[in-house]
Amino acid sequence: MGTLVLALSTRHLAHGAAIVAVRVWPAADYTRVTIESDSALAAKHFLADNPPRLVIDVDGLDLSPQLRDLVGQVRSDDPFIAGVRVGQYQPRVVRLVIDLKQAIKPQLFALAPVAAYRHRLVFDLYPTQEPDLLLALVQEREHAEQQAAQAVRDALGEFIGQVDRPAAASAPGPKALGPGTSTPTNANPAPAEAAASQPGPTRAAAEASDAANKSTGRTSRLVIVALDPGHGGEDPGAIGPSGLREKDVALAVALQLRERLNAQPGMRAMLTRDADFFVPLQDRVRKARRVQADLFVSIHADAFFTPEARGASVFALSQGGASSAAARWMANRENLADAVGGINVKVKDSSVMHALLDMSTTAQIKDSLRLGGEVLGQIGRVGRLHKASVEQAGFAVLKAPDIPSILVETAFISNPDEEAKLRDERYRLQLVEALCTGIKRYFAKNPPLARNRGT
Repeated sequence: MGTLVLALSTRHLAHGAAIVAVRVWPAADYTRVTIESDSALAAKHFLADNPPRLVIDVDGLDLSPQLRDLVGQVRSDDPFIAGVRVGQYQPRVVRLVIDLKQAIKPQLFALAPVAAYRHRLVFDLYPTQEPDLLLALVQEREHAEQQAAQAVRDALGEFIGQVDRPAAASAPGPKALGPGTSTPTNANPAPAEAAASQPGPTRAAAEASDAANKSTGRTSRLVIVALDPGHGGEDPGAIGPSGLREKDVALAVALQLRERLNAQPGMRAMLTRDADFFVPLQDRVRKARRVQADLFVSIHADAFFTPEARGASVFALSQGGASSAAARWMANRENLADAVGGINVKVKDSSVMHALLDMSTTAQIKDSLRLGGEVLGQIGRVGRLHKASVEQAGFAVLKAPDIPSILVETAFISNPDEEAKLRDERYRLQLVEALCTGIKRYFAKNPPLARNRGT
């Protein structure tokens, strides 16, 4: 969905904290507003009705012309914010009034300096009712089935019409037969018989019908693949020499892979994020479990201290130590995403989170290694591999206890040559095809088990 950045310089503030930037991240899941400053800010908030609005009082600030400009920075397609009003409520207290498009559950919290960020005051606007992701996938499949069935009907109708037209044209009288031919017993065959005598179009229509029947069978098992584009929003991930951001590469690959997987009969892909916004590591796992995903594939782009490192990698979870020092370093880097992206630790039940992340099973890791092997083999046909085998480390995002999970590092974005490849749409399409083939090969050898709900 993008981001809006409002830079404020210190000369515009006579007193109080100096604002570094204000960022707005609108998305269907939630909208985030971030105020970054050179010192910590404190705020109080409350919800008001008629019209619905969120009122936020920020201490230690004096109003500036640039802060007033925030009024015009809200996007019209923001699902939650209709507009913003800003004013000096009291001396050294700025009031923000956020007019709302729907009921929300706000979360306000402060973040200490980390990575390139100074102090951040964060406002997250969540919907009061979380959408049913599994229901959305089922409805999406039903819509696709209806479209496929209609396409088959249209194709058959067009073909039958083509067969009828020549027959009607010859109705006034039979044409002269050439030497050595016999008069047919039925000069005007029925449309169905005519269709049966035409191998090309009929075969194509039958194949399309068979595919539609397979995908539209009410008892068919919907296979769900959770795709996880790494980083997003406040967390850009690694940044290449020319400025390419890991979060943008991961999202582009995931969106293309979703289309490719959705084209497979009986298969649907769910994205943990489908736009540029931040999703905590725990929520990525939780989303996959909510749709009872059969697989979880997290997509990233490597970075290392030196630009010489190159090649794609595939990782699975390790219950013990990492398979290499590099794998351990990579897991530690990816596990810092929550600190950079920013989570509200006060609303996270740490005991539940740690219990979930410690429930990884030997069976899950075994299946993850099988999946990783299939995917790695296909990626190796597209480009260079960093390691010829699936590596293992303690990636937090791979710790769903009941879902085979892998993390794919598509290339080293820190390598200038590989950064250029990641910019190339043709290369990304080859990568997507390799990922899709690897996933299909895994399912061909490891059919998904029955699911609790009727999907």
